[in-house]
Amino acid sequence: MMMTAVACRDAGLQFAGVHDSFWTHACDVDQMNRILREKFVELYSMPILEDLLESFQKSYPALTFPPLPKRGDFNLREVLESPYFFN
Repeated sequence: MMMTAVACRDAGLQFAGVHDSFWTHACDVDQMNRILREKFVELYSMPILEDLLESFQKSYPALTFPPLPKRGDFNLREVLESPYFFN
């Protein structure tokens, strides 16, 4: 949500949100939806789980953590064209 809010601000859009509900003026909804999809792809292109595991291993060296799940073959960029990604 934060990445989307910052990108909307940078694009000059008004933005409000609570949990999984995002709002802007009706005339800006299409632009906000595009930004939301772009930020989702950006976020999930990062090695989030890998970074979290590395942080835990550094913070708790005496613990053993299970291996991370293998990544699937879903192309995140498909989200950019998905009409039902976020409503």
